[in-house]
Amino acid sequence: MPSHYRHIIEFSKRSKSYQKSNIIQKEVAKYLVSRIDSNPKHIIDLGAGSGAVYRHIDWNIEHFVAVDLSTELLKLHPKSNFITTIIGDFDDKNLYQDLKGFDFCIASSSLQWSRDLNNTLNMISNSSKEVAFAIFCDKTFKTIREIAGIDTFLQPSSKVLKDIKRFFDVDSKVLEYHLEFQDKQSIFRYIKDSGVSGGKRILDFKSAKNLIKNYPLNYLEFEVLFVWGKSQFFSERSLSEN
Repeated sequence: MPSHYRHIIEFSKRSKSYQKSNIIQKEVAKYLVSRIDSNPKHIIDLGAGSGAVYRHIDWNIEHFVAVDLSTELLKLHPKSNFITTIIGDFDDKNLYQDLKGFDFCIASSSLQWSRDLNNTLNMISNSSKEVAFAIFCDKTFKTIREIAGIDTFLQPSSKVLKDIKRFFDVDSKVLEYHLEFQDKQSIFRYIKDSGVSGGKRILDFKSAKNLIKNYPLNYLEFEVLFVWGKSQFFSERSLSEN
């Protein structure tokens, strides 16, 4: 049975670290990879960016495919003769035509951006035997949204997990991260620069100014659903072949 529980990880005030605004995404990738124990040899990384997932792999691999929409980020990804970088959209069915039969698909801090998560999960389940996902969920920036009265595109972890279980047999875990800052201006600068808000302004200038004044916390809240499991497609196919 999948385990599903919460644990809060606190980050102390480390102002120099915040200049590298994807500190949370790096921690998420590190934890996601640390729980992979099958040592897969052929890996797809959806939303690979500059290579946070690859940098935490400590076993030998034969083929690593890094997929991202950002050309600039992929330029920063580690290079090797066994690494293939693809500028592509993980919601695009054409991407998966040449990616069938991989050992493992990893998606760290990316699938929350899917325009049709169920469809994308279906395509992944037909392309890879095992998966590991880390998906930001709706308690991210929870207090900010409550004070400002703004909605979020992020989904509840329970709903995302239910969708995933349609295609995969998984173990799961929800982690809540608190990232502390030295001042409130840094908090909102982080939101703008981190990518968790999609580079979009979630508040107009007046609302942001009022929120900076009234925000009661010295930290930001993040909620991440982690899952590790196997494709039901490959499981069913294996059973039918035996």
